[in-house]
Amino acid sequence: MMSSGTESVSISALDKGDNLRQQVLTAFPLCQLTEEDLIQNPQFCKLLATLSQYVDNTGLTTVLKRELEKAERELLTQRQTWLHFESIHRLLQEMIQEHSIRKQHGGGPAEEEKFYETMEQCLVVAQCIRLLENSSTPGQDQCPVLGLSAKQVLSHMPSAQDVWQMKQRLPSELQKHLKKKAFNLLAYYQPEWEKESEGLKCVKLSRLSELLESERRREESLTEKNRENALLLQRQAHSYLTELLGCLQVLQSLVLEYRLKAQKELDKKKIEYFEAKCEIGMQKIRAEMLELQLDTYTRDKISAHRKMTEKLNTELKAVKMEKQMVESKLASFEMFGREFEALAEEYSRLRQEIDTKTWALKEFTQHTV
Repeated sequence: MMSSGTESVSISALDKGDNLRQQVLTAFPLCQLTEEDLIQNPQFCKLLATLSQYVDNTGLTTVLKRELEKAERELLTQRQTWLHFESIHRLLQEMIQEHSIRKQHGGGPAEEEKFYETMEQCLVVAQCIRLLENSSTPGQDQCPVLGLSAKQVLSHMPSAQDVWQMKQRLPSELQKHLKKKAFNLLAYYQPEWEKESEGLKCVKLSRLSELLESERRREESLTEKNRENALLLQRQAHSYLTELLGCLQVLQSLVLEYRLKAQKELDKKKIEYFEAKCEIGMQKIRAEMLELQLDTYTRDKISAHRKMTEKLNTELKAVKMEKQMVESKLASFEMFGREFEALAEEYSRLRQEIDTKTWALKEFTQHTV
């Protein structure tokens, strides 16, 4: 009874240690810790388990985490404000660029030309004023860029009537441009939706943000799941390697204890077996080669090769005789110098033809034999 109680206590202690290690590995995923490190350093494992109650998985305390979240919210607000103005500015620039491209292919109505000229001039003036404001440092006497002031730049603004007309028309034009960009984005996300009606596109466009958000959440959940699977795989690999090392030790002890005494005789038998098998294989290869030769060179083929050889020998003799005649003529006319270059070229051609036919005769002779 006492032994069973002791075993239950040890098992519960092991379970508690395993849970503690799992808690530490889960609480500090960014640390490159393994279960083996925690087993070898139990006090360090307890320290990390205590720290996990006061810090999050990134190592930040609760107070610092709240301050960081507050700063991130403020930064997000500032970023959203900047993105709002920056996106409108870029949209207006895109509208001006598209109008310039259309203008190159053909002019539009005068009202449209006036609208885009006024908008472009206003944007340029506003950008110049912003650069002047950014270049000036408060509390210092510094000459502005090119000696210009904001008042001088504002003097280049269009007339108040043109600006008022431009502002009246700008929301509708901006809405058209945004609608066009939204439809292009929708066609990029789902190309098969491009052929649908405008009303259906508007309905699907209103749901596009939800679809993208759901895909983003799905991607985040898959990333988190992959991280958990990687951690689980790491623990399983460690456990598997530990068991494998134990099995290897047991196997090594068995091999050392029960190894074969007649290993030499067994190796000799194996060598004889492989030698006989190799010899059989060589005999099969020779038989296949002979069979291939018999199938390739039949009696008809051999007689045809002989006829071709006889014909080539006859042609070779005729060419040799012709060569001798040409050589004798060439020797008799060598004294005349360059006037007989044509004869020398003919001699070279015949020599080349003789070499070619000699090679062909040699090849047929080899295959016939």
